[in-house]
Amino acid sequence: MKLELQSCVTLNNGVKMPILGLGTWGATGRGGRQAVLWALEAGYRLIDTASSYGNEREVGEAVRASGVPRGEIFITTKVWPRDFGYERTLRAFEESRKELGLEQIDLYLLHWPGDDRRRRDDSWRALETVLADGRARAIGISNYGIADLEEILEEGDGRVVPAVNQVPFSPFEPQTATHEFCRENNIRFEGYSPLTRGSRLGDAAIRKVAEAHGRTPAQVLIRWALQKEVVTIPKSVHKERILENAAVFDFSLSAEDMEALDGLAARR
Repeated sequence: MKLELQSCVTLNNGVKMPILGLGTWGATGRGGRQAVLWALEAGYRLIDTASSYGNEREVGEAVRASGVPRGEIFITTKVWPRDFGYERTLRAFEESRKELGLEQIDLYLLHWPGDDRRRRDDSWRALETVLADGRARAIGISNYGIADLEEILEEGDGRVVPAVNQVPFSPFEPQTATHEFCRENNIRFEGYSPLTRGSRLGDAAIRKVAEAHGRTPAQVLIRWALQKEVVTIPKSVHKERILENAAVFDFSLSAEDMEALDGLAARR
């Protein structure tokens, strides 16, 4: 299976989403803006942000400064639980749109389930509103487990099925049951922290696979996720690592490699 940098998956409403992107948690100020610019120059077309990251303005500035046509860039942002509730979520959406300087958000997510079902449900109705009127192209959730997903789906007819569930995803945290539930319900899995925030890059099993392919441990972890058809958003503010993380489309992991990496879940 050969994937190219701008390879896309198709969401359940027909929208195309790049399979590899840049995560921007912690990437604020001038450094965050520059990281997004480097990523766009390198060919990334998915940029992931959130209102709670405090960098939507920098992301928007980089998108405009990049010279890449807006229609080629897929922007995700999210609403934090403190802004849950129908009207509050609509206001948060407009604030994000203003900060980003965009007419349309490609994907808008509930960032966490929160602890108030009524407000969470009201927020989902707000997301359905911005989807229906075209201000968002797709809507979804983040950090949802199976119980949370069952709740959002139980409304039945008339309820928009989330297009994406964004969760931590790596061989050490494969979320197998949740991944399968999402697959069965046509919800695209998207993984953040694929590089374990650097904490497990020295693992012997990962290094063995990396050495066999002449690649870095980071590239192996990203490739593992891509071969599971999971949208993957490694984060970096360093140009050389942004470039390294994108150089994952000219090699494949074997079935034996994948099995070895899958076995890391037992050592979490």
